[in-house]
Amino acid sequence: MKEIVFGIDIGGTNTVFGAVDIEGNCLFEGRIPTQAYNSFPLYVEKIHDVYNQMVQNLNFSHKILGIGLGAPNGNFYTGEIDLAPNLPWKGRIEVRKEFAKYFGLPVWITNDAKAAAIGEMMFGAAKGMKNFIVITLGTGLGSGFVVNGDLIYGHDGFAGEFGHITVHPDGRMCGCGRRGCLETYASATGIKRTVYKLLADNLDPSSLRSVSFDQLSADMISKAAMAGDPIAIEAFEYTGNILGSKLADAVAICSPEVIILFGGLAKAGDLILKPVKKSMEENLLPIFRNKIAVVQSGIYGSNVAVLGAAALAWKQLGYSVTT
Repeated sequence: MKEIVFGIDIGGTNTVFGAVDIEGNCLFEGRIPTQAYNSFPLYVEKIHDVYNQMVQNLNFSHKILGIGLGAPNGNFYTGEIDLAPNLPWKGRIEVRKEFAKYFGLPVWITNDAKAAAIGEMMFGAAKGMKNFIVITLGTGLGSGFVVNGDLIYGHDGFAGEFGHITVHPDGRMCGCGRRGCLETYASATGIKRTVYKLLADNLDPSSLRSVSFDQLSADMISKAAMAGDPIAIEAFEYTGNILGSKLADAVAICSPEVIILFGGLAKAGDLILKPVKKSMEENLLPIFRNKIAVVQSGIYGSNVAVLGAAALAWKQLGYSVTT
């Protein structure tokens, strides 16, 4: 009998889910639009219905052991989503209780970036490592800090909000209501803001001048930089310089073996990795220099978020990739 877990990533636009075995193989996947369900119980019921249909199609004997969920503001301790701004359900949502009621399985939830860190530890670039940092560079900046083999949650479950450390006290306005947060500079949205500032401050020719802010994407900026666009190249240098300097501060606190960049902006490869590494090294205490690798995620494909959520369940069940 094959043992599997159910991994669910609750996103602001879509929810993706799938069954994952201990080797990290995704045996089936599904998705539903998150915003289509104003009632959280109806949302869970829909996932349960799709799950049952997919399980019936498995052509082998199996046992599902539990459910792992990654979600914005997911609280590992309480099993709730707390005050997530981009989800259709407001306030505190009792996620663990509701999923357990429908599925009759153990349920664990955490922040989506923390789930990504567990996924890297089990299936990705941090296999065999006990001290590392995962930085997710998507619409915002998320993070997961692993020390001595354990993910840091803090006393309330929200430790590791690296995206909201301050770069400039009077800097860019952040969605959290504060100014100058790191994610307003180092994220897919942040680099778009940087490009537009550079376009305003420079007369250099750029293919990005004809693109509206809403149409502009991190992928477009990457392609422009690879084609030699001076504005795009400078945007990556600026972004990497800020992120690297702040990672140097994080290194001084937890001394990781590796820092893993994950998400859309990280797909730019050396365009972001090189300036981050250079800036980090320049700002590190001497005792930490030339010890820490900065690498891309070791998890690939469309089911990255599902693997991260599933890894949370496997870890809580006491399994590892060597089990």
